[in-house]
Amino acid sequence: MSDFIIRKGGSGDFQTLLDMFDEVVAWLAGRGSAGQWGTEPWSTIPKRVERVRGMVDGPGLYIAEIGGEAAGAIILGDRFPHVSPVDEPEIYLGLLLTSRRFTGHRVGSRLIEFALAEARERGIGLVRVDCWAGGDGDLQRYYESQGFKPTERFDVKGWIGQVFEQRPLI
Repeated sequence: MSDFIIRKGGSGDFQTLLDMFDEVVAWLAGRGSAGQWGTEPWSTIPKRVERVRGMVDGPGLYIAEIGGEAAGAIILGDRFPHVSPVDEPEIYLGLLLTSRRFTGHRVGSRLIEFALAEARERGIGLVRVDCWAGGDGDLQRYYESQGFKPTERFDVKGWIGQVFEQRPLI
C-alpha cells in the first residue's frame, strides 16, 4: 500500500471525488468544523453534486492514489471570482482534498509539492490557494506549515475565507 502516484483526473472520477467529499464533510462535522462545508453529505445536495461534476469535467483535476486507492485530489486552475486578481501568471489550487483513510501518508503535502513543481515547470512564480478561515484555525496553520503566507481575507455570504500564496523558486 505504499505505491504513491498522482494521475490526471477526469469524468470517471466523479463517484470517487463525491465519496471523498462525503467522507471529509463527515469528519469535519464530527470535529466541530461544520462551518466549512456543512453537515450534510455532498451526495445528498444537488447543487454540490453538480459542483463535483464540474470539477471532474473541467481541466486541472489530479488524483493521488496509494496502492491503487484514491487518497486525495487537487485542482490546478484559475482563481475564484471572490479572490482579487494578480498581475502575473499563477496557479490557483481550486481544491485540495484528502481522504482521512490515508492520514499520516502526507497526501496533502505531496499534492502541494506536485502543484509547486508544476508551477516551476511552467515558469510560473506564484501559487495561491484559499481556505475557510473559521473554526479552530487548523486549516490555516496547515497551509502556513506548507510554506504558504496569508494575504487577503474575503467574505462570501458569511463564509469567511483566507487566501494564501507561495512563490516557488523558478
